[in-house]
Amino acid sequence: MSTEAPATDAPLSPDPSGWEMVIGLEVHCELRTATKLFCGCRNEFGSPANTNVCPVCLGLPGSLPVINQMAVEYAMRIGLALHCHVEPSIFHRKNYFYPDMPKDYQVSQYDQPINLDGWLDLPGGTRIGIERAHMEEDTGKTTHVGGGGRIHDAGYSLVDYNRAGVPLVEIVSRPDLRSSADARSYVDELRSVLVATGASDGKMEEGSLRVDANVSVRAAGSAELGTRCEIKNMNSLRSLGRAIEYEAARQIALLSDGGRVVQETRHWNEAEGTTRSMRSKEEAFDYRYFPEPDLVPLAPSASWVAAVAYALPPMPAERRARVAAATGLDGDSDSVVTVVRLDLDSFVMAAVDVGADGALAVRRLANEVAAHLDGARPLDPDAFCRLLLLESQGKLTTAQAREVLRRLLSQGGSDPAAVAAALGFEAMGAGDLGDAVDGVIAANPAEWARFAAGEDKLQGFFIGKVKAATAGKADLKAVSALLRERRA
Repeated sequence: MSTEAPATDAPLSPDPSGWEMVIGLEVHCELRTATKLFCGCRNEFGSPANTNVCPVCLGLPGSLPVINQMAVEYAMRIGLALHCHVEPSIFHRKNYFYPDMPKDYQVSQYDQPINLDGWLDLPGGTRIGIERAHMEEDTGKTTHVGGGGRIHDAGYSLVDYNRAGVPLVEIVSRPDLRSSADARSYVDELRSVLVATGASDGKMEEGSLRVDANVSVRAAGSAELGTRCEIKNMNSLRSLGRAIEYEAARQIALLSDGGRVVQETRHWNEAEGTTRSMRSKEEAFDYRYFPEPDLVPLAPSASWVAAVAYALPPMPAERRARVAAATGLDGDSDSVVTVVRLDLDSFVMAAVDVGADGALAVRRLANEVAAHLDGARPLDPDAFCRLLLLESQGKLTTAQAREVLRRLLSQGGSDPAAVAAALGFEAMGAGDLGDAVDGVIAANPAEWARFAAGEDKLQGFFIGKVKAATAGKADLKAVSALLRERRA
């Protein structure tokens, strides 16, 4: 019986009913240290190939590693932010031959990692267990030229050892995820936590955050875990979701046809939207772990751990809760999550402090500001707050306020009233607005009769007519109130 589903360029479409996904993620996070984990070479993305190397990170005979203290502190920050226990740990040599490891072994932590047994709550309340978050050194980077980027088909390969020896923390979740959407949410939330700790920049596009997914399926209601496959080469949240969906469908199709899933490592092909077998999945004994003889055990003192915990800033979940309390919004809503993820929640709190509408602040930040962040000038918090007050007080319409905000983002400035004046924006007097509403009613008697009789959907028709008649200067909330008043 075949152990592979048929290769196809089209998505697999087996019947998913009666099956459940089981997903665990391994997230590799490069640390933002100035130098590598065991030597003084620069930890810098984008340097010319093979320029940030030395005898230590190349593993030359006679060289000795020295642990980077800042890397240890960053690792503890990550562990504490994920509610782990910080434990005494030791480093091991993980032996394997890959061309991107000049030493033919990787220094990692095996059975005594620095961080154990934590958890991460997703927006919405789902708790995902964290098995461990251990330290290790990164590998180099190989580039396979020709043949679609795969080593077996390439014309030749190039290797850059700049990344070899860069400090990593590998965060291993428990198999608590049940959908690709949850997996994406987990990585998004974890990335926000990592950035908040200051330990990582979280840039998946630069490889400082990389994800491997362990995927299996089982009969719905079963407590027994199926055979898992590890998927590699996913460089975005979109890739992660697509790869998990494909792999689960592949396994369901295979099992439904009477086949069996083989534990292996599989490569995600973004262009084809498929996974392909890379190699049989290694077990711990395949790596022949043994303690690194050139490094002493790592045992942070209780006072050091306490100092690191005390210095941690608020994490995203705490910040979302603070925004929710200040605005009355749901802390797990998309808008609040977006504002915190983009590190804009300080603007919300500043707005609330001056008496502006906090919920309005969240809407403006999650929509207009978020959409114009790329290339935008720094937004002045005081200008943002004063703009909200102008809108809340009816001195600017919603459309006018949005345009002023876009000007502040594109051109800078600290006086929204001056920007509004330069654009010719001014509030309509109550009398002028009433005249405009009456004029629109008089011009549309049939529609008004239907609206007055209770056809509420026509309210949008009249608001649009008033907006056009006033060249966008009408306060649409005031227009709605006047329409209701006249209908009564």
